[in-house]
Amino acid sequence: MNRRRFLGATTLAAASTLLPRALEAAAQRPSDYPTDSLDPWIEVHAPNLAHNTREVARAASMRPILAVIKNNGYGLGAHSVARLLEPLPEVHGFAVVKLDEAVLLRDRGIKKPVLLMGPYTTSELATLTAKDIMPMVYTPIGAELERAAAGLPRPLDIHVCVDTGLGRVGVPYTEAAPLIRDLAGRKNVRIAGVMMTFTEDQAFDQEMLKRFEALTGELSAGGVAIGRRHAASSYTFFQHDNAWLDMVRTGMVLYGVYPDLKFRKDTRMDLRPTVALRARVIYVKKIAAGTSAGYERAYMAKQDTWIATLPVGHTDGWPRVAAKGARVRINNRLYPVIASVSASHTIVDIGAEQTVKMGDVATMFDWTNGSRPEDVSAACGASVYDLLMHLNSVVPRYVMTESDK
Repeated sequence: MNRRRFLGATTLAAASTLLPRALEAAAQRPSDYPTDSLDPWIEVHAPNLAHNTREVARAASMRPILAVIKNNGYGLGAHSVARLLEPLPEVHGFAVVKLDEAVLLRDRGIKKPVLLMGPYTTSELATLTAKDIMPMVYTPIGAELERAAAGLPRPLDIHVCVDTGLGRVGVPYTEAAPLIRDLAGRKNVRIAGVMMTFTEDQAFDQEMLKRFEALTGELSAGGVAIGRRHAASSYTFFQHDNAWLDMVRTGMVLYGVYPDLKFRKDTRMDLRPTVALRARVIYVKKIAAGTSAGYERAYMAKQDTWIATLPVGHTDGWPRVAAKGARVRINNRLYPVIASVSASHTIVDIGAEQTVKMGDVATMFDWTNGSRPEDVSAACGASVYDLLMHLNSVVPRYVMTESDK
């Protein structure tokens, strides 16, 4: 059994369990979430997602956006994000890194272009062509692409990845011209785009861009149709205005989160986070001075103190390092995370008075100043990428509409 058949079989087997909870729940509003449930949940703020998309397009002088929704839509749910973004005119299409994620988008009705930036086997080209998914190409597989696309009503669109210095994947820029000419000359293949990825070293990135522009300029001057050139990710969007080229390839900024704390000072865009992680308080108690809490007695009460337990832990995506300075919002007050974040529980210090009760909603992060993902990152050192991308796919996701604000 090859990978595609195996994954197809296991996906069908899981469809009645994991997928409905992780994906179908995203169609519901947060008000539909059962108030008698004590499991954590995730909210996706649809108006903020649309706002951020418009902000990115405006800042990029209305260049089209290839929306990166890899790794389960940065934790928001790939299909949920695609469904919300597809109607927006600023969005040209979507980029993912897993074949099954690309297939899921097509199977759930997404019509705009889908680029697979991850690996695939030649036997999986049949799935790509059948589902109208664009492969990212950087090896000499022109003949295989032609055979896979032979029965299509139009040429197969592809994007060519060029390595200008990152060293990860991509045809080396010094060897790219012959490969691109070969692909462009194939009857059943059409180059829809040529792409590269920066190292995020500002000085070297400019040299990388020069290499890319020299290559694509030479090809275009020679009459080779190379489609749209794209290079700027969310991080390099802030670093290199001259790298926006024909299309921007952004992910994190669409979700309203600055990829690095230093970029929060940038005033070109007003980014509003689109994701919240919440849970209800399941236990409140008072502990005496000298009492410990957490594994390895990580917390020791210096005085009589009220503490609250939340049913959310690192298996849900709330990082272990949250205990090193992060704060949780309950009833519009911020309380420090203490002790240790375990697989399924977090403890917070309420203080000398009981200001929290069982059933109160606790917010790990959302779109409120003081509780943004960047605020959590600054407080405890967790990467904002980890905060979003590590959200467990089985945690229910609920889409907030304008009326839910």
